[in-house]
Amino acid sequence: MNVRAVLCKAYGPPESLVIEEVPDPSAGAGQLLVEVRAAALNFPDVLMIEGRYQSQPPFPFSPGSEFAGVVRALGPGTTGFAVGDRVFGGSGGGAFAERLVVPAAAVRRVPAKMTFEQAAGFTTTYGTSYHALVQRAHLAAGETLLVLGAAGGVGLSAVEIGKALGARVIAAASTREKLEVARRAGADELIDYSDGELKDKVKALTGGRGADVIYDPVGGDLFEQCLRAINWNGRILIVGFVGGAIPKAATNLILLKGCALVGVFYGSFAARYPAENAKNVEALVRMFDAGKLDPLVGRVFAFTEYAAALRCLSERNAIGKVVLKVGA
Repeated sequence: MNVRAVLCKAYGPPESLVIEEVPDPSAGAGQLLVEVRAAALNFPDVLMIEGRYQSQPPFPFSPGSEFAGVVRALGPGTTGFAVGDRVFGGSGGGAFAERLVVPAAAVRRVPAKMTFEQAAGFTTTYGTSYHALVQRAHLAAGETLLVLGAAGGVGLSAVEIGKALGARVIAAASTREKLEVARRAGADELIDYSDGELKDKVKALTGGRGADVIYDPVGGDLFEQCLRAINWNGRILIVGFVGGAIPKAATNLILLKGCALVGVFYGSFAARYPAENAKNVEALVRMFDAGKLDPLVGRVFAFTEYAAALRCLSERNAIGKVVLKVGA
């Protein structure tokens, strides 16, 4: 039996990918065979197919690092799950396929009130923001959190988690539509930086002090303004560079602000500290069950529309998560 998968055979744009039949995988010891129902897109997927990510799988490879689906088989000795269970998790790649083999330790059951589309985009997005705000920034209740790119997948999750942790959240984005989405997610204040101005607007909302924590998945030209808009002893979280350019830090500003630049590499954290990451995901599921998180799926594309889905992400048109609907 064969199954369909989206394959990258050479680096290039989304349109260079193809759908082909591949052998149906089988689960080994400690693994699950999952029928994928939905696969979420993340910016590293765009970078990988262009050959610009920090780690590249060998050709041919299927993009997609997180998924939700139904267990179809258990490998030898695998326990804790049953055929028919609804599960979600991170795959490290290969989720743009009808069937996927993953370690049982990497998946969890989908909460009863969560859809496959929401579950597909939960692990990486919310896992990144929780790790960033809790383990890396040590965000405290009452602190001010500034979130850039606040209507994207990770940005919205940071807004929600920041509010759940008791912070005052300032959401920053480039359009009124995106800011309205962030407001509905719980943001206390909104900043439109479409004019390229950020620092003065942050200072005006914080009595001149600046934000205690800045969550930056954008990078580019706004980064230096983040350095100028951080409070004394603040923490700037470097999450990604969807703005394109990788900025350089003015170290004199770091000295003058007494601030810290903190890298956030969720994939490496999850691989190095799986038990701690599992506790994070459990905490996030509890937040969801308590009604504190409401994952927004902005666009759902058919499996054959993978190129349009990747374009939506790479051209920064995404509001919330972009998801491929894989199985019926």
